[in-house]
Amino acid sequence: MAQSGMVVCPQPEAAETGIEILKAGGNAVDAAIACAMAQTVVDPLMCGIAGFGSMAIYIPERGVHEYIDFHAPAPLAASPEMWAHLIRGETRDGFGFILEGRVNELGYQSICVPAALRAFERAHRTYGRLPWSAILEGAIRWAEEGFFVRPAMYTFFLEDGKMGRAATAERLTYTAAGRTLYCAPDGSPKRIGETIRNPDYAQTLRKISEEGAEAFYTGEIADRMISDIQAHGGLLSRQDLERYQPRYVKPLVGTYRGRRITTNRPPGGGVMLLEMLNILENFDLASLGHNSPEYIRVVTEAMKRATIDKDRYVGDPDFFDVPLDRLTSKAYAATLADEIRRGEKARVPRLQGPDPAPQNTTHISVVDSERNCVAMTHSLGMPSGVITDGLGFFYNGCMGVFDPRPGRAGSIAPGKSRFSAMCPTIVFEDDHPSLVLGAPGGTQIVMGVLQTILNVIDFGMSIQEAVAAPRFSSTGNPIDVSNRIPRYVTRALEADGYEVIRNPYGYTIGWVHAIKIHPARLEGGADPGRDGVAYGI
Repeated sequence: MAQSGMVVCPQPEAAETGIEILKAGGNAVDAAIACAMAQTVVDPLMCGIAGFGSMAIYIPERGVHEYIDFHAPAPLAASPEMWAHLIRGETRDGFGFILEGRVNELGYQSICVPAALRAFERAHRTYGRLPWSAILEGAIRWAEEGFFVRPAMYTFFLEDGKMGRAATAERLTYTAAGRTLYCAPDGSPKRIGETIRNPDYAQTLRKISEEGAEAFYTGEIADRMISDIQAHGGLLSRQDLERYQPRYVKPLVGTYRGRRITTNRPPGGGVMLLEMLNILENFDLASLGHNSPEYIRVVTEAMKRATIDKDRYVGDPDFFDVPLDRLTSKAYAATLADEIRRGEKARVPRLQGPDPAPQNTTHISVVDSERNCVAMTHSLGMPSGVITDGLGFFYNGCMGVFDPRPGRAGSIAPGKSRFSAMCPTIVFEDDHPSLVLGAPGGTQIVMGVLQTILNVIDFGMSIQEAVAAPRFSSTGNPIDVSNRIPRYVTRALEADGYEVIRNPYGYTIGWVHAIKIHPARLEGGADPGRDGVAYGI
């Protein structure tokens, strides 16, 4: 509990950094950016300055309620047909395509335009209070002095490749810099409790602290990045860096049981969240019983229908006409709810059914003493494995989720951003923010956020109960369940004709981090599936 401010995120080190900024007089934007920069140090496979994301900003005193969207566009050298001949399949959960040689997800060709750093600086310049150098102090300190491998980080280090995807160890060891930073002399990942120091990244961050983001996009750092990437056959160019700008957009707004739900626009996942909430508003979910077989059936059928619509209709709106009015329509949702009520099972088209892809993302929720709010999800997609010698950071691997088949919502195009399920969200009651939340977790992000909102509104859970409750998902045709959902529940679903896939982890399917705003206090919830914390002042 707290009164004057709160930071919730999956990394204690980063949350410490954000709280220190609030104590120093910074606002929610200052704290969120400082926290994000620290995350790029202490969770280097989940996010980075060469990554992408979406940031909700609510500053009531200034009348500000908007998103800074910084989705990483494909390089100008990309083309719709470039990989059509390499297709081997699609992940079961829809998070990317598997190509021969894995060129779209590992190595230099997998890198899209780095977007995160310019967005961080722009948000700070527009809304921050403290000097830019103060925002970067914590990240520089963690890089210089070091941090240790946390349990959730080590678990991810050991994650195997699935159906042709690169294992995490391959990403860690793709370059000599990665092997030196994150591996033991025998090439195995560093273990829990071992210290990681990154002096090269500290030097990079010092330059950015002194010269701003232009050092990265047009200066010496840019020269070093492009020289390395193009020498190894990558697509990214100096022009891609110089022309990139994040976008300021208004929230996508919906309602659920009298609350106003504000979330991000395409190519973010907010449209899926609103579509599912609109469908589920037609059901008395509380009467079904939390995580009962019928509850899981109803919610997963809503998930599948939103996934089908996402695959067909949701992409970068600059390149594809997204029918937002239809997808967020209460009337359209009612027709889908009728199908579910009649017992109709939706089928999600997939090329084939490999295991879900890795989930490489992180999130921050921040509220300050003035009730300014920031919810930001940022990511490397699936990290490319590439670290330019001497710079200390991974590049994104965002080309991996583009559809290599031309003519589709998610197809490759120069300058186009791919769909991302990230959906940092703020829920309002009586025109006051009541819930600030988001999650890492690949395609499962929006499913974790959805269930947390349902847990709070329909089942009256506290925020920690809501983010910790067992989750399930269906972003393909099977139902994925966490191992804390009893088998007597899943047997009933199987008897109804559903394929159920049990995840060995008890806490999985998105990792939600949220803040519940009460009139006189703040209540934080950190997902137990990561190493996260809720720190308050």
